[in-house]
Amino acid sequence: MKIVTSLSFQGQCREAFEFYADVLGGTITAAMPYSAAPPDMPISDEKYKDWLMHCWLQVGDQALMGADMDVAWAPNVDKPKNGFDVTLHTTDKAEAKRWYDALCDGGRPGMPFEETFWSPGFGSLTDKFGVPWMINTIPSADWKPRQG
Repeated sequence: MKIVTSLSFQGQCREAFEFYADVLGGTITAAMPYSAAPPDMPISDEKYKDWLMHCWLQVGDQALMGADMDVAWAPNVDKPKNGFDVTLHTTDKAEAKRWYDALCDGGRPGMPFEETFWSPGFGSLTDKFGVPWMINTIPSADWKPRQG
């Protein structure tokens, strides 16, 4: 089984996924615009022609999926995203910090990237597209949090 998070946007899916591909070192393997849909598809308004109805970002053996949605099809797509985070885990603290800083660019930090009682480096943020993220460094077996 593979569980893949699908993110919804309002015309920024391509830009967001190009940004995520750059930050995470992934490859966009599909980016299907509404203009490529079959002619009988009900979404035919010219303003959606460049919006993506399907996007797939492959990062190693993990993936993110995305699409552009209008409020008529997804009534809360224009509301702040909440109740979930896209979470990245790595054993490399420097890599985690790089992801955090890059994803924070143009967005807003939630919890600053720093050591916690469970991790040598953890932080949360909402990126410039409104997507919430948590970045976590997995501790080595011999790691101990700093005291005091």
